[in-house]
Amino acid sequence: MTESEVRAAGNDLRRAATIRDVAAHAGVSKSVVSRVLRDEPNVSEERRTRVREAMAELGYRPNSIARGLSQSRSGTVGVVINDLRNPWYVDLLEGLATTFDAVDIAPLLVDARLDHRVGRDTVETLLSRQVDGLVVVGTSDARVAVERAARSVPVVLAGTVEPDLPTVDVAVDDDLVGARLATAHLLGLGHRRLAHLQGPGVVGELRRKGFEDTVADAGAVGVVDYSGMTEEGGHAAAARLLDSSDPPTAIVAFNDMACLGALSAADERGLSVPGDLSLIGYDDTQLAKLRHISLTSVDNGNFTVGVQAAKMLLARAERLDAPRRTYRHTPDLVVRRTTSAPRAAG
Repeated sequence: MTESEVRAAGNDLRRAATIRDVAAHAGVSKSVVSRVLRDEPNVSEERRTRVREAMAELGYRPNSIARGLSQSRSGTVGVVINDLRNPWYVDLLEGLATTFDAVDIAPLLVDARLDHRVGRDTVETLLSRQVDGLVVVGTSDARVAVERAARSVPVVLAGTVEPDLPTVDVAVDDDLVGARLATAHLLGLGHRRLAHLQGPGVVGELRRKGFEDTVADAGAVGVVDYSGMTEEGGHAAAARLLDSSDPPTAIVAFNDMACLGALSAADERGLSVPGDLSLIGYDDTQLAKLRHISLTSVDNGNFTVGVQAAKMLLARAERLDAPRRTYRHTPDLVVRRTTSAPRAAG
């Protein structure tokens, strides 16, 4: 399924009647609708009739899994973000929110980076608020806390494969394929001295492997420098590479943020992009799509990954000890203005 098809499906979910719609249509509170759904006796017959009529008129179909999840404690799902400053989360969160909203579950977002700065345990904080599930978005080092949480609530990883736990589902893109796509594009343009800005964790290792394997298969030269996930890290790593005795003519960055740092490093050295240096990011964020930047980037289907992560969480609510499932999205390369043939080949 393409991202546009999944977005259409997500829009269909958004258009489907929710408990809020039923409550507004019947002129009652959401809690009254919930009590009618549970067939509780403390609702007047007149209100019960109005709610049932509203359900029929709106075509409301309660999701049994989601209803059980939302009734268990709070009707909320905790979403742990590693660093909200990174724009790659936006589409993924939209996919999560669209799917959860359709079944009246509210995502509760927390930034693990900020929690860490003030000495707060992100996962424990969410569990203390009685969330009904947990989605961990992006690379995290909270293995012990996530493993403990998975014993009591459904947990899903989105956009990361860490921590590797037997009852925690995973929704990601295929990082190995994505890095291969980016590298093969540059090789096809004629580049033979390439560099990769490596990111953290297993995802970083997979993207590095995709880069190195593709370069080796082509008999080209490939070097790697660690950048992390930030613009500052990308700038520092690219500066080292560009100031070396044999600088690359093309760079594949771990993500769009690191790639923007590389773009700044090239500009500071009077290098034109893509004339002197071709650049490829990863994540295809809104920054990459800005006309002034127009960054070639790997589209890792974050909206789709978010939708699938939410669906996995709803399904896991039925059975916490079910074997792990993995959804792996096949990425695409979106070619824009930051890549071209090297000058020597042109």
